[in-house]
Order: sequence, then C-alpha cells, then structure tokens
Amino acid sequence: MAQYTVPITDATFEAEVLQSELPVLVDFWAPWCGPCRMIGPVLEEYARDNGHRIKIAKLNVDEEQEWAGRFGVMSIPTMILFHKGKPVGQLVGFRPKHEMYQILDSALDQLESA
Repeated sequence: MAQYTVPITDATFEAEVLQSELPVLVDFWAPWCGPCRMIGPVLEEYARDNGHRIKIAKLNVDEEQEWAGRFGVMSIPTMILFHKGKPVGQLVGFRPKHEMYQILDSALDQLESA
C-alpha cells in the first residue's frame, strides 16, 4: 500500500492539487495498466525521498474521470505537474527510474529557482 503518495478523487482534486502549497505531480493511472503498476513504486520512492519538495498524488481514471477529462488525458500513465494550481508540465508513458528522477529533479529545480 502506498505510504508516501496520496490517493485522490475527483472530489478531493481541488483541495489536494490546485490548492496545494507544494508542487503536485498527479499520476493518472488504472490498476489494469502494466506501465502504471511499474511506475507506481518509482513515484512512491520519489515521494518518500522528496516529500518536502513535492506531493505525488494518484488518480485512478477507472473510478474518477472528471479531472482526467478536463486535462485531456487520453492514455495512461499520464503525469501532470501542477504548481500554484496550474499545470506546468506533462509526461506520458513509462520512464525508467533514473530518467523519472532526472525529469522531476529538473522540473522542481526550475520551479524553486523561478
């Protein structure tokens, strides 16, 4: 079970993501999606190590479809980075751990220096 990532729903999206003080990476996923299941532990580990810099939220698109539709999520996994309530980056598909870490570290460094 996820300990460091935050499961969210359509009802909690605004409070957990749009009103967050921290940048939020939303992982749009589904339980049947192989690449989603592969990236889940990577995101959990990143959240554990970087929880002071970012919140990582997981939205199951099989159960919650409103926000996925609003942001045009057509395939999963899709990860959208939000900062101050606005989407500032998007990544579609699986990436190896080292690449995910590089992408997220770079994005957070840019947000923190802006």
